[in-house]
Amino acid sequence: MSHEDEMNIDLSIIVPLYNEEENIQPLIEEIDAALLDYDNNWEVILVDDGSSDETNSKLKAILKYRSTVYRMLTLQRNYGQTAAMQAGFDHSRGRYIVTLDGDLQNDPADIPKFVQLLEQDNLDLVVGWRRNRKDDFWLRKLPSRIANFLIGRVTGVRLHDYGCSLKAYRGSVLRNMQLYGDMHRFIPALMSMYTSPKRIREVKANHRPRVNGTSKYGIGRTFKVLIDLLSVYFFVRFLSRPGHFFGRIGLLLGGSGSLMLIHLGITKFLLHENIGSRPMLFVAIMLVLMGVQTFTTGILSELSSRTYYASKKSRPYILRNDQESSSHTCEDGQTTINQDKSNLA
Repeated sequence: MSHEDEMNIDLSIIVPLYNEEENIQPLIEEIDAALLDYDNNWEVILVDDGSSDETNSKLKAILKYRSTVYRMLTLQRNYGQTAAMQAGFDHSRGRYIVTLDGDLQNDPADIPKFVQLLEQDNLDLVVGWRRNRKDDFWLRKLPSRIANFLIGRVTGVRLHDYGCSLKAYRGSVLRNMQLYGDMHRFIPALMSMYTSPKRIREVKANHRPRVNGTSKYGIGRTFKVLIDLLSVYFFVRFLSRPGHFFGRIGLLLGGSGSLMLIHLGITKFLLHENIGSRPMLFVAIMLVLMGVQTFTTGILSELSSRTYYASKKSRPYILRNDQESSSHTCEDGQTTINQDKSNLA
């Protein structure tokens, strides 16, 4: 691949790997087969997330003769899937970006279909839906269904399958986002901060049972989802206006306390009753103090938010480079999207 070709990568495929030594060879073969007829330049970034088996050495041996389109990133230790995916995003060069797991449960044959939808229907994110998921019901499917329901209700981006790693992104939008912690499962919700939910579509994806290796997920991840969901809710709804979040709470607490004090004042001065020993008096005072504290926190958060945007020299908006608009009715298993004509995300 020439230097000019390297600068014109159309598609980047990112695969995080952790202890998947038995799946590397068939994974690469399937990716090659899936992109055999792909017309434009593409690259594959394989991210070794600090594997403790022979994943790293096998990658080096296999990629020794495939360095033209395959690249390898090795993390210093096991940081987790979110960090591995972010490393891939940071080193990707493609106009479109696709992510998939390295356990062969995602089917690389779906990649061209996802990319085609991005391009033809002017989307920013295509999310895989493992409708016929080949996993254990109690340990994998049920927790995922609960998590998908909660994430959809809280964030407003309703999808059947947040956990599917097979996703296709428009690179110009994705690169505005930074992932931290275990936020990879919330990518569709986080993407809604940078693009309209109308540009996010869910499509059926083939899902296969795991043949080699062991799953890295268990029932314990459900509790992590619940904790992270609180952070995502704040980021999606109030990142650029945190004062609204704390202000509402402050007004509710302070208002409740003030109403109690008014009631006690009437009781004291008009009805001439003793209120000094009433629990309501102490509760009212505490609510007013808490309301003032929360409201003050909102003001400090607003100052921090403005400092954040000023220090990064960024703006709380993104301009689109395209002016395409369309209305599509999708095939079975796809969400129908009506797109408005606008040059703003």
